[in-house]
Amino acid sequence: MKRYTGVIFDMDGVLFDTERVYQESWHEIANGMGVTLGDGWIEAISGTNGEVMCRAIEKFYHVPDGADIMNACKRLVREKLSCHVPVKAGVKEILDFFRNKGLRMALASSSTRAQILSNLELSGIGPFDAVISGEEVAVGKPDPEIFLRAAQALGCPPDECLVFEDSKSGVRAGHAAGCDTVMVPDLIAPSPDIVPLCFRICDDMTAALAKLREIV
Repeated sequence: MKRYTGVIFDMDGVLFDTERVYQESWHEIANGMGVTLGDGWIEAISGTNGEVMCRAIEKFYHVPDGADIMNACKRLVREKLSCHVPVKAGVKEILDFFRNKGLRMALASSSTRAQILSNLELSGIGPFDAVISGEEVAVGKPDPEIFLRAAQALGCPPDECLVFEDSKSGVRAGHAAGCDTVMVPDLIAPSPDIVPLCFRICDDMTAALAKLREIV
């Protein structure tokens, strides 16, 4: 049986049911501009940050610079999540399972550190041994930097880490980092090109826990 020493979680769409809040906010901004976000928008934007996110915004909103829209969406989401952060089913149970197994746990999200800490405080989940935000990496997902940094912060070799992701860019990043990547799809179903990169594909965290009990 393979030895695991660390677990790294994405946040939006994995721990919290917040991807829908982001999509609602993106569309509110688009509607105010008279823009219709076409096919491929969700896949293009999910799990991204920084330059990658800006390029997607520029393409779908038809603007020369996506930074203002990106920042406006983050402000809108921050307001919506300031009172309640919905936790995904099975999250508390799987966190308790890994904690009882003695595995170190990190949260690695493209969101800002302030948003991550706010979500953790309001939801009451945790604690995590390390938190890596999108502000702390030079290149966002699908680049593996965020997961490599998380593994380093945990003091765990990447190949001894499980990564939990919901987006295609996140799965690509986890796989490129050398981690066993579990996809828990949220808004995007796994495509044929993503399936081979996944260590496991689970409908939700409850199903993930059932599968991982046998190997961790």
